[in-house]
Amino acid sequence: MAIAGHMDRLPKEGPPPTYVCRGENFNGRLFHVHEVGVTPKLTNDRLLFPNTTSFHLTSFINRKPPLHSPPETLWSVANMVRNDLFVNIPSYFQCPISLDVMKSPVSLCTGVTYDRSSIQTWLDNGNNTCPATRQVLPSKDFVPNLTLHRLIQVWAAQSPAVSAQMVRAWIADVEGSRFGALPKILDFVSGSDENRRFVASVDGFVAAVAGVLGNAGAGIEVLESVVRVLDLVMAEKEKGVKREEMERLIVKSDIDRLSSVVLVLEKGNSDSKIASARILEAIAIAVESKRAISEKDGLLSVLLRLLSSETDSSSLDSVLSCLIAITATRQTKTQLVRSGLVQTLAKTLSASTHPNSTAEKSMKLLLIISNCRDGHTAICEDPICVAAVVERLSMKLSSSAAADAVTLLWSVCYLNRDSKAQAAVESSNGLTKILLLMQTNCSTNVRRLCSDLVKIFRVNSKSCLASYDTKTTHITPY
Repeated sequence: MAIAGHMDRLPKEGPPPTYVCRGENFNGRLFHVHEVGVTPKLTNDRLLFPNTTSFHLTSFINRKPPLHSPPETLWSVANMVRNDLFVNIPSYFQCPISLDVMKSPVSLCTGVTYDRSSIQTWLDNGNNTCPATRQVLPSKDFVPNLTLHRLIQVWAAQSPAVSAQMVRAWIADVEGSRFGALPKILDFVSGSDENRRFVASVDGFVAAVAGVLGNAGAGIEVLESVVRVLDLVMAEKEKGVKREEMERLIVKSDIDRLSSVVLVLEKGNSDSKIASARILEAIAIAVESKRAISEKDGLLSVLLRLLSSETDSSSLDSVLSCLIAITATRQTKTQLVRSGLVQTLAKTLSASTHPNSTAEKSMKLLLIISNCRDGHTAICEDPICVAAVVERLSMKLSSSAAADAVTLLWSVCYLNRDSKAQAAVESSNGLTKILLLMQTNCSTNVRRLCSDLVKIFRVNSKSCLASYDTKTTHITPY
């Protein structure tokens, strides 16, 4: 009723006054939220501005403005429907009960933190369980979570509130070659998926940022920021930038933008190199795009150099994924093989320090290049490549990676009947591992390939099963 009474006293005639709406923070600090030139309306405890943001009201306060300041009305705001202004709230700052930012976080004996007022209301209503865990509380006492309270205060003082108008201002700066906004953009999109969805939804944002890649005056640091921003907004699968749109902006553009991505891949820091490789992987959709990327001057040599020198698994995985995506034409496969890709992949497979994801992608890339003559020859001639593939069969692989390994062995040993590859499989106890794989829940196709491999080795049961430590008798070599 008090709110309605104050609303009745708002001016009803003449030009609409300008109201400055402020939200009251949990620590009592007031921060600017939105400024409009229209009269708000009160509907069901919501303060509504035409065609803009609505606020849920907890109180309505009239205060005298500071001297020489225009009249203003202050509202205490609990929640905001974020249509124009975007404020990202970390989930761990929200009370599990009210889902609002916690003003006074306290922890129960279960270790879960709630806002004091919310959990007190829960307990006062006769509940004796933790709302989140449903555990019965041996004690209803709670302890102030001072660390979290301090973190919330720091976040409140530093967290950016970004509106569509601010994003459009960033766009204008970037289009005008004023790159000072890029660090702000990168900081904002690095914050959360919601931030990335927000900026990606603003018309012209992605095109403006991608356009910097074609700016001859952009330095390496600027290009690094651009690549990381594009990678982040494209990584948001739900409402982020579509791969096809990025392909159109970078590969199919009349302006050369691929060169800048290659430059960052070569000279950027670790994070920007990973982002560059991810972008190249994502935009390699059409065959024409794969060809255009793989034939870009210097790209393959840069990727191979990174593959042989990088030790970080994330960097290796991003480079391998990029190579898998762009290796489509026979010319590309031949160039990679002649540049030493097989030897590099063989070392990667034989190294026990690499995670399974790196080994599986290496296996996939080997399979891709094995169907060209140079690739097949290099795999069979390499002294450790086939043995490394066989060794990986005894490790935990995904079903797709196991299929890739068996298909590769089948190609060189059965289809092409290469004696060196067959000898490498036999010396690595490959038949035993193939027989073991046949006993797993593998696909029909993999089982058929394994059967072909068993046939080709033509070994008798005594020699081939000497090291086969199992009581299984239902599998007999052909």
